[in-house]
Order: sequence, then C-alpha cells, then structure tokens
Amino acid sequence: MTTRRSFSITLTAVALAALGATAAHAQETIKVGVLHSLSGTMAISETVLKDVALMTIDEINAKGGVLGKKLEPVVVDPASNWPLFAEKARQLITKDKAAVVFGCWTSVSRKSVLPVFEETNSLLFYPVQYEGEELSKNVFYTGAAPNQQAIPAVEYLMSKDGGSAKRFVLLGTDYVYPRTTNKILRAFLKSKGVAEADIMEEYTPFGHSDYQSIIAKIKKFSSEGKKTAVVSTINGDSNVPFYKELGNQGLKATDVPVVAFSVGEEELRGVDTKPLVGHLAAWNYFMSVKNPTNDAFIKAWSDYAKAKNIPGHKDKPLTNDPMEATYIGIHMWAQAVNKAKSTDTDKVIAAMAGQTFKAPGGFTSTMDKENHHLHKPVFIGEVKADGQFNVVWKTPGPVVADPWSDYIAENKGKKNVPEKK
Repeated sequence: MTTRRSFSITLTAVALAALGATAAHAQETIKVGVLHSLSGTMAISETVLKDVALMTIDEINAKGGVLGKKLEPVVVDPASNWPLFAEKARQLITKDKAAVVFGCWTSVSRKSVLPVFEETNSLLFYPVQYEGEELSKNVFYTGAAPNQQAIPAVEYLMSKDGGSAKRFVLLGTDYVYPRTTNKILRAFLKSKGVAEADIMEEYTPFGHSDYQSIIAKIKKFSSEGKKTAVVSTINGDSNVPFYKELGNQGLKATDVPVVAFSVGEEELRGVDTKPLVGHLAAWNYFMSVKNPTNDAFIKAWSDYAKAKNIPGHKDKPLTNDPMEATYIGIHMWAQAVNKAKSTDTDKVIAAMAGQTFKAPGGFTSTMDKENHHLHKPVFIGEVKADGQFNVVWKTPGPVVADPWSDYIAENKGKKNVPEKK
C-alpha cells in the first residue's frame, strides 16, 4: 500500500530527476542566439539570415559541434521594432544563457542592443555593411565598413568606366546608417571637387512605398546638364516600390545609374528586373562569383532550403552578401571557441584576433587583430535581367577595414568609441 508520504517522496524524486535531465541537456549543448526581424519592414532582408544561421549551425553540428558539444540555436523575432531588439537581446543573454548572438541588420537595431552586450559582457556578431564610426569590444563586424563599400562605389561612379558622374543624389531611409554614410560621402565628394549644388540628399521613412515624386525630382535634377548618379541607402521592403517606380518612369542605368548598398539578390526577388538592367550594387560578395568555395556554399544553401521547405528559396535559392557574412561569422566564432577551449567572452575575443576563413567570395577573410572588422574584397555588380549581378569591378584582394572616417568627429572621446589612430 502506497502511503501519502512515500507518494510525495516519489514525486520529489521524479521532479529532481527531470531537473537533472534538463541541467544535463543544458550542459551537453551550447546555446547561441539568432536575433533577426522575421516580421515587419526588415523581414524581406533579415528572415533569410536566420535561415542561413540555422544552416551554418547544422553544418558545424554535423562535424562534431564546438568543444565536443552541439550548438543549440535560440531564435527570437524583434519584429523590426528597434527597442524590442534590446529586450530580445537581454532575454537571449540572461534568460536563455546564449553564449553568443548573431543578428541585427539596421544600425539603429545594433545601437539599440549595444548597451545590453556591453553591460553583460556578451558577444554580438553583426553581419551587415554599416556606417562605421564605432568600435565595441563586444561586437564583431563581419559586414563592410565604408571604405569597403561606399567609398569604392562612389569612386567607381566618378571614373570613366562608371560613367564619369558629376552630380550625385544621396537617397536613403531616414535613420543613422544612411545619414552617417551620406555625411561621409558628402565630405568625400567635396574633397574631390564636387560642388554643394551638385549634391541632392533625400530621405524616406521605413516602409515608404510612394517614390513617384522623388524619382520625378531625380529626373529633373539629372536634366541640368551634368552626368548624374544615385547612391541608394534605402533599406528593407521600400526597395521594391523604389525599383518598380524607376522602371515605371523609364529611368534607365544609361541615363542615371543607381548604385545600392542594401540591395542584393534577395531584395530583387520581388521586382521585374528587366527595366533595371545595368543599375549597380556594391558588396563584398555576389552569388554570381565563380569559384569552388562559392559553388559549395550555393549547393549547401540550395539543399538546405529545399529540405527545410523555405518559402521562395525552395524553388529559387539565392545567396547574398549578408548571408555570406553571417556564414563567415558563425564559423569564425566556432573556430575561436575551439581555440580558446571556452565560450568565455574575453577568451573568445582574444582568440578571434587574426582568425581566417576561406570565404565564398573567393578570398580568405581575416579578422583584424585590433578593430574587430573583417578584411574583405569589394565587388561592384550590374543588375542582370534574371536578378543576378554581373561583376564589373573588383579589388585585387581583401581590403583592410577602416571604420573611422577622417571627417566625422562627433563621437570622439565617447565611451567605447576610440578616436581614429
């Protein structure tokens, strides 16, 4: 006969056993956070970064994991809501006990989470090109600094091969990345002798969809006798109506070329690209780059997308620059953890210095020993009718990142923003 006391003891034993099993499972895995917008205006760009992060984690796990343990992804959706990024980051670090977080796209989301990572001494790997002017010991920047994208693109537009542009439209989404990048570019253009009257600057809010009047203004600006080019830092789903309106108003690349910094293969998926042939994008990777490492990366992604039934990609798998940067960052972190024999933040930071990885872009990427940025090649590609890019210009090899402009001094002396050396 079971007494009440013995039944209570049995329940307690079962509960303790369950707790022990949970603790054992936690010890058997290393949790890693994935912090990307899966809804809202940035979902068009960020959702696929979540998917390629999961693919990379599976790839590492298939080879034995890290420190003999499997990586366990914890995915959250900050929903294109910048304050929510900080809340979700804190949840990943303090509640979910993630050893590292891979995520963010916009600079406003990165700046939202930055105090959380610094306060908790945790690690963020940020995979998107940005405006520079920042260095935190708690962030590794695997996208481009301005000298690895924005400056080379404008230099190309000013060159004979790029059309010898004399007037420039700086068009962006209204937040920190476009405004700071355009501040850098405006100073750069003036240093090259471009007059104030030959620079037009326009901003639209996130999610903006009516570009009719702005493109009409661009056409008027370009009709005043000098070769004009547009530098686009539009982010998110606004790129779709922007490019559709370019086509509607017949603004061809031969008339006014547009070079974009946040438009890749994924953003062009929903656009009729035939009227956009010849417009440009500047990145550190294109899917069309031919080499065995990229062939393997594309095949791995294609197989994964089909196996996981990923919308859009199961039928038309595409890769792009931030996907490559995500892939590189996760692999480098895993290499650093194995080298450090620990997931401790400070030990991993030390082990990240000088890490290398053979990148799909065709070169070996190196993590700078001091500034937490990758050495990366620069490519400029023309839009093709099929939505891919034909590379028309590239650097001979990786470019060392310089996140500090020579003409922006507002942040000097602030915490975690060292002055340019």
